[in-house]
Amino acid sequence: MVGLSGGVDSAVTAHLLKKQGHEVVGIFMKNWEDDDDSEFCSSNIDFVDAAAVADVVGIEIEHVNFAADYKDRVFAEFLREYQAGRTPNPDILCNAEIKFKSFLDHAMHVGAEKIATGHYARVRLNEATGLHELLKGLDNSKDQSYFLHRLNQAQLSKTLFPVGELLKTQVRQIAEEIGLPNAKKKDSTGICFIGERPFRDFLNRYISKEPGPIKDPTGRTIGKHVGLSFYTLGQRQGLGIGGIKEKGAQRGGGEHTPWFVARKDMVNNILWVVQGHDHPWLLSPQLSAADTSWCSGTAPVAGRYAAKTRYRQADAPCEFNAHPASEFSLTFDSHQWAVTPGQSAVVYDGEVCLGGGVINTATTLA
Repeated sequence: MVGLSGGVDSAVTAHLLKKQGHEVVGIFMKNWEDDDDSEFCSSNIDFVDAAAVADVVGIEIEHVNFAADYKDRVFAEFLREYQAGRTPNPDILCNAEIKFKSFLDHAMHVGAEKIATGHYARVRLNEATGLHELLKGLDNSKDQSYFLHRLNQAQLSKTLFPVGELLKTQVRQIAEEIGLPNAKKKDSTGICFIGERPFRDFLNRYISKEPGPIKDPTGRTIGKHVGLSFYTLGQRQGLGIGGIKEKGAQRGGGEHTPWFVARKDMVNNILWVVQGHDHPWLLSPQLSAADTSWCSGTAPVAGRYAAKTRYRQADAPCEFNAHPASEFSLTFDSHQWAVTPGQSAVVYDGEVCLGGGVINTATTLA
């Protein structure tokens, strides 16, 4: 069973598996239904595209609604984290709880042997250990192993990622060669239930807001925030304080130096901002993470690895140490920028994604 999203990657996935001789059935997952009539919800358009793909590839397609599961297990957690002032990554939770749990359970229930999606990642059985390993996709610019790091052995053993062996350019080329109607469809970006709408407008519907002061490192109040939940560390746009000069122009700060969100004081409802991309408050040599999930089922041994603290970040060499109660710490060779609680720290050993956890705290240079 192939998860057909309406995009080109899952379409080519279905084609490749059928070409290999597998019996293939497409599944379109509806995970959000609060905005069915909204200009921002593309679910109906995506299903039409997925059905057109199934017709060209020559497979059946089934429409399955996981919206209740999604709201309970992904969206509710998303809101809890934002209300607490953290910045969650719902796509990671969606993969673990919906695409590789609800969808996988459904597929197994109706007799499928495996599921497949259009993710740029790979699965390899390590003959020496008998474990299934999650590998980066061969296209470094599209690798999605970061979003899949919470998958376990049971999930990995039942999953195929055919396009993980290809470059995105090759996927587009295959789509054109076989005449897929979505061969040139733009890649989807952002959080699925928000779509293209302004993020703050969306959160306004679900999260209460309490305005408060925006302060600089000297303690000077330089503006007013609309509610701490609406900001994330490292944020530069939408602060409403452009052009205000920091006294002393610390570390290169000046009248035209941009401001960045550096800290959120939830107790006192203060948003702290700094001037300059490389201000010490934005640089972290170390972090701690909890709520861990390891692909092998156990934490790696302490030692040298690489890690990402956000998607599309280069692997950062670091020292890993596991701690009790499903926690770990990372100490980086070079300072990491705007390490954000609620985001995921994902650990790699070369091309193998070992797993990771949710960032709790990060130490800064000042």
